[in-house]
Amino acid sequence: MEQTDRRLALLLWFRLARFYNHNIRQTNKNLDDYDLSTAQFDLLVQVGAHQPITQQDLAEKLIVTKGNITHLVKKMEIRELITRKQEWKTKYLSLTKEGLALYHQVVPMQEEFQMNQFASLSTDEQKELLRLLRRLHKSDSSSV
Repeated sequence: MEQTDRRLALLLWFRLARFYNHNIRQTNKNLDDYDLSTAQFDLLVQVGAHQPITQQDLAEKLIVTKGNITHLVKKMEIRELITRKQEWKTKYLSLTKEGLALYHQVVPMQEEFQMNQFASLSTDEQKELLRLLRRLHKSDSSSV
């Protein structure tokens, strides 16, 4: 790889990292208003979208360990945002009335925020960026 190509690749990495870090900081600030961490928000979204969902399926969707899921679920149960129902060896999670209300409040807000992050790009540019990021991900996945 030539020096110019190396510098360009590093510049791309820095720009992506800055964009991501800025986005995460703003997301955390937005979620603070609802007393939610990013992990709790992810759990709320997944349970809300797939309820009832097994604790195992939730762990796979969130790509975390069973221990992390158990900790997150307990916190959300204490806040009375989710309920856990056990049928034999399987634990099913659903949103409570309060959890559903929070879901309907915070998810649209976060979706709007994320859409606005890309508002300066045209639809075609957004599609191209998505295509390029998929290509990068695919090439990265094949080298592991």
